[in-house]
Amino acid sequence: MAKNFEQINLLLDFYGSMLTERQRTFLEYYYEDDLSLAEIAENEGITRQGVRDAIKRAEGQLFQMEERLGLAKRFAEMKKGLAEIEEAAEVINECNMRSGLSREINDAVVKIRFLASALSE
Repeated sequence: MAKNFEQINLLLDFYGSMLTERQRTFLEYYYEDDLSLAEIAENEGITRQGVRDAIKRAEGQLFQMEERLGLAKRFAEMKKGLAEIEEAAEVINECNMRSGLSREINDAVVKIRFLASALSE
């Protein structure tokens, strides 16, 4: 089973609370603790195939929730947009520095940076 750490961990952050405790635990063992299917099976007292099936089912539910709700996609788009806003603020600041340093423009750049930083947290 190929591991897709980043994607599953992101989906777990958004939708993990909607899974059963057992599903969440198996995904955390597999993706966060990097345990093998055999190790999880031994720890939980079930078969390796049972662990694999539970993980696959939980992954499917995470992907299905993302398909329906799109929270992780919107989060990624928002992060990208905030990065673009911060880049634009830097361009504006550099232009302002080259062309006479307007206090109003400088204050606006500071405010843009502050708001973008607050929204990215």
